[in-house]
Amino acid sequence: MTGAAPRLAAALAMGLLFGLGLSLSGMLDPARVQGFLDVGGAWDPTLIFVLGGAVSVALAGFALARRLPRPVFDARFDLPARRRIDAPLIGGAALFGVGWGLSGLCPGPAVAALSTGALPILVFVPAMLVGMAAFRLIQGAR
Repeated sequence: MTGAAPRLAAALAMGLLFGLGLSLSGMLDPARVQGFLDVGGAWDPTLIFVLGGAVSVALAGFALARRLPRPVFDARFDLPARRRIDAPLIGGAALFGVGWGLSGLCPGPAVAALSTGALPILVFVPAMLVGMAAFRLIQGAR
């Protein structure tokens, strides 16, 4: 099955499951995330279990992907081709980390947190989308 409808349904189901997991784990609360990232102050270690669970699921998924000839709902796996660690990768990771630490939000939890209707989230998500669009424009100009 490689049609668009099954892929879309699977993506929607996984997105809803992901959002539910983020909500149940407290990842939608920027204060909790900032407490987790504040290792020099009032560190809140509870999200280490969320991180451990995410890494475990990702490792299992990549191990399974190596054994399967193709995904269930697509013709091939879309895995990263580049393995080199370069300055743009390090810079992007640093920028992401600084933004995550300052706001307490990263893209997945931010989109899931839209359901809360909180003003900071309603400001963050459009700003994130503008930043993504600006990156594409800059990359396209190169």
